Amino acid sequence: MPTLVKWTGADAELAEDPFTAVDDDQTLPRGDVIISLTRFQAEGEQLLSEGRKIGVRVEADEAVEALAYDLPRIAVVALVFPKFRDGRAYSAARLLRQRFGYEGQVRAVGDVLREQAHFMIRCGFDAFEPADGSGPTDWAHVAARFRHVYQRAADDRTPAFLERQG
Repeated sequence: MPTLVKWTGADAELAEDPFTAVDDDQTLPRGDVIISLTRFQAEGEQLLSEGRKIGVRVEADEAVEALAYDLPRIAVVALVFPKFRDGRAYSAARLLRQRFGYEGQVRAVGDVLREQAHFMIRCGFDAFEPADGSGPTDWAHVAARFRHVYQRAADDRTPAFLERQG
């Protein structure tokens, strides 16, 4: 089971993952699951009607807009980083939080490195499956590395130009 680091708004903590990630060719286990967008589009209504919590894994080349209608019923959106230098998941997280007002968990999965923590949090991620073996202390250190930010983002931190005015 991968390590799950959750961001609480001011700190990172290790968390138990109640979800089971399921590939498309696997049988669905009981309980809460994370499935692909393709599988969700085919079986999502049935799974949601069973009363279980559903997470949807969105690959970098898939559009989160496909989930817009169902977002209030989805507990987790897991955005895949196929390579650490592929930034499409940042844009997807920002769309989820700011355009669609998604309040569930936005999880980073795949090639996720602690050096990305600050930027992921700014875009709206609040859970991470680190690929580099790092833990909550590492994530909290990197996330707090920069005191000032220079533009508004999904994390609602006050930009430096507004701090100077106050």
